[in-house]
Amino acid sequence: MNTTQKPLIEICGDVRAGKVTARSRVESYLAAIAAKDAEIHAFNEIHADAARAQADAVDAAVKAGRDPGALAGAVIAIKDNIVMREGRTTCSSKMLANYRSPFDATVIDKLRAAGAVFIGKTNLDEFAMGSSTENSAFGVTKNPHDTTRVAGGSSGGSAAAVAAGFCDAALGSDTGGSIRQPAALCGCVGFKPTYGRVSRYGLVAFGSSLDQIGPFARTVADATLVYDALVGRDASDSTTADVAHEPLAAKVAQPVAKLRVGIPREYKSSANSPAVAAAFERAIAAARAFGAEIVDVELPLTDLGISTYYVIAPAEASSNLARYDGIRYGHRAKLAPGEDLEDLYSKSRAEGFGPEVQRRIMLGTYVLSSGYYDAYYKRALQVRRLIKEEFDRAFAKCDVILGPTSPIPAFPIGGMKDPLSMYMCDVYTVNTNIAGIPGISINAGFADEGGKKLPIGIQLQAKAFDEETLLRAAGMFERAQL
Repeated sequence: MNTTQKPLIEICGDVRAGKVTARSRVESYLAAIAAKDAEIHAFNEIHADAARAQADAVDAAVKAGRDPGALAGAVIAIKDNIVMREGRTTCSSKMLANYRSPFDATVIDKLRAAGAVFIGKTNLDEFAMGSSTENSAFGVTKNPHDTTRVAGGSSGGSAAAVAAGFCDAALGSDTGGSIRQPAALCGCVGFKPTYGRVSRYGLVAFGSSLDQIGPFARTVADATLVYDALVGRDASDSTTADVAHEPLAAKVAQPVAKLRVGIPREYKSSANSPAVAAAFERAIAAARAFGAEIVDVELPLTDLGISTYYVIAPAEASSNLARYDGIRYGHRAKLAPGEDLEDLYSKSRAEGFGPEVQRRIMLGTYVLSSGYYDAYYKRALQVRRLIKEEFDRAFAKCDVILGPTSPIPAFPIGGMKDPLSMYMCDVYTVNTNIAGIPGISINAGFADEGGKKLPIGIQLQAKAFDEETLLRAAGMFERAQL
């Protein structure tokens, strides 16, 4: 990843001033993708002609004396579960292998209005279900730092695209860590806003009460600039919050005065790899060095987050994915003579969905079934409330909570066969979604694994709708050069 590139706000300013063209920037990124993406597989589709046309429109606006927007000429990749008119939206699934959306997601409309250019759709775990991007129907995305290892998931393609230098920024979706965890494994910034800050209209639903769209970028400032363009109430999404937002891109370089950093004892776990544990300690030391107050906080329900998440999220997925039956939406199987409608449903879903999606649908259907609803789903919702209250108590004592993003660096492709072990990769991220609060992962150094330098991420969390404190604090840690 090119960390010496000018800040995105300056690059877009240069495009608006006519010092550089959006078209030249697109061509540079298309060349980088052509040279390297065959090895990494960050993208499911490249929209070269559409990107050139969008860039030309930006350049034409500049020549005509019009302001194309704050993201003029910014080249952005889009996770392939966010609908666009250009190309296909597949969710990396055979079920939607040929789906073309008749409309753009709200976030696409917002970025387009800000002058952004879309270069293509990035790979993901099928329907965003996974932590490694190994569950894609179209192949694994590899980590740019070591192509024998995973890029994380489910937004692994977006993280890899930013880390490999294929775009200025990318969009992902985060249901239980799917922006922050791959950002940590690929060494870039991944930001999940508060639930309701960014419209989900046009995001193919996984867990509707947990999903949130957010940006990947090289730096906190770049991610903030993209976030500023995304945020806001949307009449098409009733879950968006009517909460005021002031642009933060100009504020993110300002330190937080008297910052209080919460350190949960539960995050100092024996499950953390030695390199992750060392990075966490370096981050704590850095906080002390730049004058933050270190506060001990307790999050005793941390270990219950995974089990709570894997009741709520599959239950919602079971409902959301019921529409893909071969008739209303999705892949339609061919029937043999004598087979009926029930055969069509079962064959279409068996052929269209991969093993992990099938596993979660079955789990979700089970926990919602008669006789088990109260024992599992209702109880999980009760624990969800307790987790939210736990964070509220912690934030009464601190401004941000610091911890690892992932307990381990990127692991070898095919090296984690047990689904439960894979699920535990999200132990520090799922509760952010359960509580509906914002979280961000930034790079905190590297682990030396067999001569390869593998990125390590640290995560900051803040109370709901306090993105300003979160992003300014993240900037402080980033400048500490962990």
